[in-house]
Amino acid sequence: MAPDSLTTAITLTIAAVLAAVLLSATWDRGAGPRHAALRAATAACCLTTALAATAIWINHQVDTYPSWSALTGQNTTTRTDPTPTTDQTGGQLVTLTVTGAASGLTLPVNAYLPAAYRQQPTTRFPVIEALHGFPGSPHAWLNRLAAAHHLDQEISSGRMAPTVVLFPPQTPNPLLDTECTDLVNGPRTETFLTIDVPTAAQTHLRVRTDRAGWGLIGYSAGGYCATNLALRHPDRYTAAASLSGYADPGITIGDGTEHTLNDDTWRLRHLPQPAVALYLSSGRADLKAHHDAETLAHLAHPPLTVTTSYIDGGGHSMAVWEAAEGPAFDWLSTWLGRPRH
Repeated sequence: MAPDSLTTAITLTIAAVLAAVLLSATWDRGAGPRHAALRAATAACCLTTALAATAIWINHQVDTYPSWSALTGQNTTTRTDPTPTTDQTGGQLVTLTVTGAASGLTLPVNAYLPAAYRQQPTTRFPVIEALHGFPGSPHAWLNRLAAAHHLDQEISSGRMAPTVVLFPPQTPNPLLDTECTDLVNGPRTETFLTIDVPTAAQTHLRVRTDRAGWGLIGYSAGGYCATNLALRHPDRYTAAASLSGYADPGITIGDGTEHTLNDDTWRLRHLPQPAVALYLSSGRADLKAHHDAETLAHLAHPPLTVTTSYIDGGGHSMAVWEAAEGPAFDWLSTWLGRPRH
C-alpha cells in the first residue's frame, strides 16, 4: 500500500477508530501504576493513529509522497532515456531523469506522449510543462487530476493538437516551497524548469525547440509558476495557463524579488509587457485567486494577451482544477505551434 493510496488512508482511519474505542474501554478500568501506564499507552496510540490518518488523508489529496521511498527521502528513479511506465491505446507515460547542468538538480520527470508520437516517428511535437501545487508532487497531475485521461480525450476529440506534456517537480525538497524560483542559498528551481527540463526533453524526446512550441500550465502554486515563468522568459514560452494561481509567490526568495521581479502585478506595472498569452482560471469563490486574476487582466495590454475563465462557486480544490484542465489545455493548444513533420 502506497502512502497516497485510498487503502492506506482507510486502514489508518480504522486503526484510529479502534484506538479510540480501546482508550474509552480501558480509561476507567483498574487503578494503580499499571493502569496508569496502560492509560498512557492507549492515549499515545490513539493520538498517533489519529495524526497518521490525518497526514495520510492529506497526502492522498495532494500526492506529496507517492511512495514510501519518497517519504524517506530516497529517489528510486534512475532512468536517463524515456522508459514506458504505462501501456494504453491512447497516450503513453514515460519517465526520464533530468540531470541539470545549469541548476545542479537531478530529478525525475514524467512525460505524456500522445498516440501520434508513436504513429508519426519523424514528427516533432509542441510541449507543455505542467506544474503542481504546494504541498504536492507531479503525481497529483497524474492521479488526482487524471491528466493523461483528459489529454487523451481532448486530443482524440480534435479540441487539442497532439502535444507532449511534461510533469516536472518544483519542490526538490517536498517540505520546501520554491514557487518555481531560484531561492537564495536554496534550490535553483526556476533554472531547472526553464533550462534543464527543456534541454533534456529536446535531447531525449521528439519535441519542438522554438518558443512557439512551448507552453506552461499549473494549478495553485503551480498556477503562479506558470504565469510568472512565462512573463520572465518570453523567449522560451509563448503561452501559459493558470488554474487558481496567484500573482505573487507568497514566500521569501532571499533577494527581495518576491516584491518586484517575481511579483506579476509589479512586472505589469513597471516593465514592458511581453508578447505572451495568459489564461487565468479560478472558482469565483476562491477570493484571492479570483482577485489576482482580475487584477492581472486589468493591468494587461498588448502585446500581452490575457483570457479569463471563471467557475461559479468552487473553492481552492482539486475538483475545480480537474473541471478547468480540459479547457485550459485546449486553449494552450490554440496558441502553441502545431506538430512539425
